[in-house]
Amino acid sequence: MEATNLLAEQFEAHRARLTSVAYRILGSRSDAEDAVQEVWLRLARADSGAIDNVGGWLTTVVARLCLDMLRARRSRREEPLETVPDEGAPPPLSIASTRLDPEEEIAMADSVGLAMLAVLENLSPVERVAFVLHDMFAVPFEEIAPVIGRSVEAARQLASRARRRVQGGPPERHVGQARRRRIVEAFISASRGGDFAALLELLDPEVVMRGDAAAIRLGGGAEIRGAEAVARFFDGRARAAKLALVDEVVDVAVVPRGRLLLVLRLEVRDDRIFAIHAVADPDTLARSEIVLLDD
Repeated sequence: MEATNLLAEQFEAHRARLTSVAYRILGSRSDAEDAVQEVWLRLARADSGAIDNVGGWLTTVVARLCLDMLRARRSRREEPLETVPDEGAPPPLSIASTRLDPEEEIAMADSVGLAMLAVLENLSPVERVAFVLHDMFAVPFEEIAPVIGRSVEAARQLASRARRRVQGGPPERHVGQARRRRIVEAFISASRGGDFAALLELLDPEVVMRGDAAAIRLGGGAEIRGAEAVARFFDGRARAAKLALVDEVVDVAVVPRGRLLLVLRLEVRDDRIFAIHAVADPDTLARSEIVLLDD
């Protein structure tokens, strides 16, 4: 009982921060409370002697739980299942003890803002977790990487990508995954079919295409600017292009003869492509999660 009380005191010292992290990732107060309650149950079952940094351990666990919840929410929202009590489980903290007082609740809502939450909803789960942990709570990428199952560099890139989207304009400028998929499919189709006019319609007039060093060696060019120049580059060149999920975002994978050559990371705004990043570096590709969506 004394050990449980000590754990409860340690948890209580970090409770407000955990709730704040969960709220910013999930955008839902009730879901945040559920996540924090689950963190307490896991802490109480853990070997406390093996935890060197309780605060870091708690942040890692709550972030992983939130990531799972975001992924489940994205696939399909389902009714929660009733849980069977574990006879050996610690008593749950009271609901009252996990709630913030009214002033804290108002401060939390004001610190995030409805507009920010709306923008965060347009990020992929891993982008959202990486961005919130690093930009809002100063968690180093070395600690974020294992939470999202990526390398340190990939975590840094995800946070940077999310930051660009957050800073790029109001939420209505960004598109959801379904609309994004239609745009990416249209881009592949127009490129593969040599439909120059359709490519121009899909590209922002100021579109910029950039490639990493490996993509440049493949003949991609360091930078191409303007819709006409980019459309000419892709006109009739997408024979091996496939629709793919790249780090949970719909993008393009170039897979000649079944071998991954490069990916095109597209930035979409106002239903037009305003930036294309060609990534062919083998190490970067190996650290990315890439799933083909078509044959």
